[in-house]
Amino acid sequence: MRSAYCCHMGSVNATFTVSADHNGARLDAVLAELLSQHSRARIAQWIKAGEVLSEGKVVKPSERVWEGATIVVAAALAEHGDDAPESIALDVIFEDDEVLVVNKPAGLVVHPGAGNRTGTLLNALLHFAPKVRNVPRAGIVHRLDKETSGLMVVAKTPEAQTELVRQLQARTVSRVYVALVHGIVPSAQIVDGDIGRHPSTRTKMAVVTRNGKPARTHVTPIEVFDRHSLVECKLETGRTHQIRVHMAHLGFPLVGDPMYGKRKSEPAFARQALHARGLGLAHPISGEEMTWTSPLPDDLAQLIEALR
Repeated sequence: MRSAYCCHMGSVNATFTVSADHNGARLDAVLAELLSQHSRARIAQWIKAGEVLSEGKVVKPSERVWEGATIVVAAALAEHGDDAPESIALDVIFEDDEVLVVNKPAGLVVHPGAGNRTGTLLNALLHFAPKVRNVPRAGIVHRLDKETSGLMVVAKTPEAQTELVRQLQARTVSRVYVALVHGIVPSAQIVDGDIGRHPSTRTKMAVVTRNGKPARTHVTPIEVFDRHSLVECKLETGRTHQIRVHMAHLGFPLVGDPMYGKRKSEPAFARQALHARGLGLAHPISGEEMTWTSPLPDDLAQLIEALR
């Protein structure tokens, strides 16, 4: 396939002539192969928005293309028009041209939303690394709850984001958490429990038997106290509130969890006692295997020491 391609800050411009190898194939599938640095979902959005023309016409992602046809892509990369850069301190663990690893403190919201339009990790990223303005969600590929601390990886380019999302979907990214829970966890176990909306409280998630998404957590006791356990939780999937829901389902809710924990938590703790301690992945461009660890934050470390 003959082609011309360029990617400027904020846009992608490409012209392709369909070869015999792609004769009769779907447009979105062909472009996903030719523009492999961008996800198929993103390419489909461009097609639906009229930013891709086949023989000069706006078509659907499922449209078939034929040998000799000309495909023109003139697509805008994502920008965060209403999201303002803000000078918010970030604990940067690692950075290169493609990725950024940060140690998120408890209390920092990841994405702007109702009631939290500013002061978020996304606002901080737009200030710290302005190039992420041209990456969907400012390069954020996974999230932590507001009151969960620890490691997050951020993509600085669309290419890096596409590859990191692929690794997350393939479950090859290692995410290890430490949690302090109520009760004595007797042994290592694997929790398999589909997670979906709570049947009666729509703001909560729950282990459900119908219409849930598969979720798996590996739980290993680290240290046992009189009435509490410090556990390691390793995620295979990344569902909303997964560790909090799975541990509560087992009967070991997190200390300080206002949604899934005990109403009167002893010891008292101002947030859920959960920290993303370990992160491992293949670098999205070089393929090098990389790992990072984060020490326990002071509040959680002090609570554990008090229990000892």
